[in-house]
Amino acid sequence: MTNVKFDKNAVQFDDKGLVPAIVQDYQTKEVLTLAYMNEESLTKSLETGETWFYSRSRQELWHKGATSGNTQRIVQMLLDCDQDAIVVLVEPSGPACHEGTFTCFTGKLEGERFAEAAPGENGGDTESESAGYEQRAGRFAIIEQLESVIAEREAERPEGSYTTYLFDEGVDKILKKVGEEATEVVIAAKNRSKEELTWESADLLYHWLVLLREQKLPLDAVLRRLAERHGEK
Repeated sequence: MTNVKFDKNAVQFDDKGLVPAIVQDYQTKEVLTLAYMNEESLTKSLETGETWFYSRSRQELWHKGATSGNTQRIVQMLLDCDQDAIVVLVEPSGPACHEGTFTCFTGKLEGERFAEAAPGENGGDTESESAGYEQRAGRFAIIEQLESVIAEREAERPEGSYTTYLFDEGVDKILKKVGEEATEVVIAAKNRSKEELTWESADLLYHWLVLLREQKLPLDAVLRRLAERHGEK
């Protein structure tokens, strides 16, 4: 039985008895998939704490991960202002897409009015391009991008990826790397080497984000605690 607070009686189903369910990763807030629920699948989702949907093509209920093992544990469910769409925040156990990707939304629509490519795309990786990206996307955009990539690596486990290696080795290996990088940050600071401190700080931040993902602790929770402490001072 899940402890998700959600009033299913308030949901406005369409004339076919369905309501769209937008599934998001609880930690990164990345959209994983769009599916549909009827009253029965919604009830099962609330009762079991895992996502159940209604297949419009097969006209039957389906439990996400029933055959693949890639289940989705529900953390929170939200109803929109018109009460005719649901957001389901989940902790996924593997890829959300049947094609084996972290999210179903991997296709990119092209258009002149869309935002410019991020640094490194289309062969670009210059310092000026990076600075322009920071101005467009925000000072901490790279943290959000890295958080998303780490989540993808955990779900998809591509061969040859260092992040995959860390998740495969488990929490002890990740903790060891966090400890090593923290020590190297201290040494770099004692050496008064800004270049060394920059490199080691980046390594520490990366491994820390991997640890948060392994522990299923959203970065947002840490940021909220920081905000709370700031308010106390």
